[in-house]
Amino acid sequence: MCSYNRYVCYCCDRLSSALCSEAILAPKIYLKPLDRMADTHLFEIDGSVLEGGGQILRMALCFSVLTKTPVRIRNIRQGRKKPGLAAQHLAGVELMRDICQGRLYKACLGSTEIEFYPGHIEHGRFVGHIQTAGSITLLLQATLPVAIFSSGPVTLELRGGTNTDLAPQVDFLTEIFRPNMERFGASFDFDLIRRGYFPKGGGQCVIEVRPVQSLRPVTMVDVGSVTRLFGWSYVAGVLPLKIAHEMSSGAKSILKEIANSRADIEVYKESMDMAPEGNCSGIIIGCETSTGAILGGSALGEARKKSFQSGEEAAHEIQSAISVGACVDRHVQDMMIILMALADGTSRIRTEPLTMHTKTAIYVTELMTKAKFNIIEGNGSAIIECVGIGLRNINLPKNTTSY
Repeated sequence: MCSYNRYVCYCCDRLSSALCSEAILAPKIYLKPLDRMADTHLFEIDGSVLEGGGQILRMALCFSVLTKTPVRIRNIRQGRKKPGLAAQHLAGVELMRDICQGRLYKACLGSTEIEFYPGHIEHGRFVGHIQTAGSITLLLQATLPVAIFSSGPVTLELRGGTNTDLAPQVDFLTEIFRPNMERFGASFDFDLIRRGYFPKGGGQCVIEVRPVQSLRPVTMVDVGSVTRLFGWSYVAGVLPLKIAHEMSSGAKSILKEIANSRADIEVYKESMDMAPEGNCSGIIIGCETSTGAILGGSALGEARKKSFQSGEEAAHEIQSAISVGACVDRHVQDMMIILMALADGTSRIRTEPLTMHTKTAIYVTELMTKAKFNIIEGNGSAIIECVGIGLRNINLPKNTTSY
């Protein structure tokens, strides 16, 4: 009989007489006692509800760390064609484990259930390597709220895809989301080393995060008037520069209807040093208003779509937000939920009608914290109100100067 016959494999959840290869190589990591009293203290999260994707996983782990709540997340990405952890999600949960010195069980490619026991949020340098073109920005979204409540400066070295489908492009995160985050009193420095495109990835960036004592609430309900339109239209690899010009022209054809000010869109071809392999094209547009609101729109080029049309689509996203008086666009909308929930006071944000990602974010937030949300809908927009929990950074010395 196997000497580990009183244990179950964390990786495959089978009795030790049939351990997977990973457990055989590292039994101390992959074996768990059959009689585990800690199971009764796990907070259960169903990953199949609402959006049913990786967002539930990312937010649940984030709140698990911040509230020191052990969690079991099941039915992970049940709403996707290929349920379970993909390379991007596995890299994310492992990075979160490393930052808080926590314990992670059952996490391997394809896993539809994991258990996570958070520890103390550390400071220092941490690496998240996706191994594919999976989105770097989604890794950063998950870890940023944890890093800003660390015991000291955090450096994140992230590798994977920088400009990918179904995720914010890194430029959108730094130029559109970051200014919105800074209104809460937190920020980050971003150094793009190399871009990574589908299908190989290979992108790399380094993010420096300074911790804060707490987040302040925000009020963003008056969009004001448009004062500046800016952006970037680019190509990489063997794609001709004319594609970037066409995307820029498409965007400008819509933006001229929004404001009298000229849209300043830089058109360029990515250098081989910054994008050593892979072909990609895309556009990111920003809109700044008289009240300090920063709205954004973006699109990636597609082989079956005219470049002019991609530019139009990116501009339409800004036009849609401005038309209803939104101070936050549909892509930043769900990213604000966790910041509002952690802030010390009541926040109010006017935005477009809630996306499914935002509804999911609110669901997970209210499930795992005492934050309360109220949605006021009318005239094509929605005001999100939230009474935050006023989380204090107990890891940071009180006399430390934060952002």
